[in-house]
Amino acid sequence: MDIVFRTRKLERTFNSVAALQKTYGAQMANVIMMRMAVLRAAHNLALVPTTRPDRRHQLSGDRAGQFAIDLVHPHRLVFEPSTQPPPRNDDGGINAQQVTAITILDVIDYH
Repeated sequence: MDIVFRTRKLERTFNSVAALQKTYGAQMANVIMMRMAVLRAAHNLALVPTTRPDRRHQLSGDRAGQFAIDLVHPHRLVFEPSTQPPPRNDDGGINAQQVTAITILDVIDYH
């Protein structure tokens, strides 16, 4: 899958192990690198597991149209399809099989 980042700062952080560790700590950095490897290896969003430990899930409310993947509880890696508007199913949900590019938005605890 093609991956871009919301900001250049976020991109620089994610492309450096040292920067990831400095920003998020060693444990979180290791988990982020594992989740990014899963995202890069997937041809489309439907191939990213919806079960633990990744647990890809679509968000709702003020984060409608975004997805998250579990990191170190309670933090999540939040992203959205790069194509706007995203491809939709007949029921209005995002068609994960057609999402082949994502934009990483943030690592946050939105709970």
